[in-house]
Amino acid sequence: MAAIHPISDSAARHHAAALLRSGELVAFPTETVYGLGADATDESAVARIFEVKERPRFNPLISHVPSIEAAFALGQADARAETIAEVFWPGPLTLVLKRNATCPIAWLTSAGLDSIALRVPGAALARDLLIEVGRPIAAPSANRSGRISPTTADHVALELGDRIPMILDGGPCDVGLESTVLDLSGTTARLLRPGGISRSEIEALIGPVALAQAGETISGPGMLASHYAPDAPLRLNATACQPGEAFLDFGATLSGTAAQDLSPSGNLMEAAANLFALLRALDRPAVRRIAVAPIHLNGDPESGLAAAINDRLRRAAAPRG
Repeated sequence: MAAIHPISDSAARHHAAALLRSGELVAFPTETVYGLGADATDESAVARIFEVKERPRFNPLISHVPSIEAAFALGQADARAETIAEVFWPGPLTLVLKRNATCPIAWLTSAGLDSIALRVPGAALARDLLIEVGRPIAAPSANRSGRISPTTADHVALELGDRIPMILDGGPCDVGLESTVLDLSGTTARLLRPGGISRSEIEALIGPVALAQAGETISGPGMLASHYAPDAPLRLNATACQPGEAFLDFGATLSGTAAQDLSPSGNLMEAAANLFALLRALDRPAVRRIAVAPIHLNGDPESGLAAAINDRLRRAAAPRG
């Protein structure tokens, strides 16, 4: 089983960095979810991510770096990218950019595309780890592909504890949803995946942003239609709990022993941070289905963080291949 050590322990970070430089995999916390890290420049190490996660190789990975300067040494930054990075990095935002001619990131990391996905994580200790490794780290969520993303070290241990040598523990993730993915590799800015940074926040800085549509060719991380799924199927926008169901509430609309509430007060930040952990808590053998209450901001399900939460729920409820 994987050894679990606090990421706050400098000796543990030093050991984790040595493992990553040697081609091993290490799970570590960010402000979004726990990532399964490998040296993004090492083709064999990256291939191990796909193997351990059972992830399709056409699905690109995000490379994590400790600074804006490190990111723009790998990807081509235009004025839009520079503006966005100054405001939202470090933080829960991934930029998809054309790769620089000298970019050392393995082609497998970007699934053979001529663009790369880059992020400067907001978690300071994650950046400390990246600095110590001295290389970009590819790090998708530390779970089996298509399953619920991990927001604690225990979640990682349940999913991958027998497949990797080390897990760094930073406690529960603050944001709890994967990063917003913004594609700036072409002339039109495109939102590939909503997250902690909203579309409206981005548009306030760089103008109109198009939404990626279902069924599009995958051009970056976060575009799979079916993802984040528990074993039990989901029924969305439910207003009552049916026999055999567990209820995932929002805003205390229903009380009962089978209910868990994302946020009794209707706070979307609290709901986002709790989403994956509560889906796991409700996903029990006796549960036939998980019913989920409507998630919205002042009645709008596609505003702010509500859009990101509902995106994850729709993918979790999608037909599974």
